[in-house]
Amino acid sequence: MRLLLAEDEKMLSEALVAILEHSHYSVDPVYNGLDAYDYLRTGNYDGAVLDIMMPKMDGVTVLKKIRSEGITIPVLLLTAKSEIDDRVEGLDAGADDYLTKPFDSKELLARIRSMLRRQPEMNLNDLTFSDLTLNRTGFTVQGPGGTEKLSNKEFQMLELMMQRPGYAISAELFLEKIWGFETESDVNVVWVTLSGLRKKLAKLNSSVQIKANRGIGYLLKENDA
Repeated sequence: MRLLLAEDEKMLSEALVAILEHSHYSVDPVYNGLDAYDYLRTGNYDGAVLDIMMPKMDGVTVLKKIRSEGITIPVLLLTAKSEIDDRVEGLDAGADDYLTKPFDSKELLARIRSMLRRQPEMNLNDLTFSDLTLNRTGFTVQGPGGTEKLSNKEFQMLELMMQRPGYAISAELFLEKIWGFETESDVNVVWVTLSGLRKKLAKLNSSVQIKANRGIGYLLKENDA
């Protein structure tokens, strides 16, 4: 799943990105409210974490603007403020949750999971395709031959394919959704990650393979399909 993180304190932002990526989220960090607003308008995120006090545009204003445009992405607000009125303003603006600094990383992750779970279209349960089961809390894939631990990017790629059975996903879309808009990586990193994922599926003796549709993209198919 892909998150937007808008936090103007660079050191805190870097720490939060590391925490979120360790928990298998793909994260795009921005450092001011105007960039946050522009990124969120792409509609390419599963959730957002917005600091309230940011340059160019504060988090509550960002939230009000996207809600006025019909963007329903779940949003968690972060702030150093603890007054009740500030919390109420954020929630009235359309925030799904509110977390006051300083906070524990475990609480942040729990709030994000809860926020995403409340979305009708969001399902954090295990995913199943044929004889494969993707565990979204343990970040493992299980098949007839046992269980394999997945790297962050492998997990996200397999999750994307299992969410869209029969739909071919291009290397460019993998790159955009998992590595992010501003990545300096190219599609070679997608091919390398897919290769590692294929080897793990083979170890599981799964009937599922990652197939390439030339010029279109990659999808999961059973061997006899």
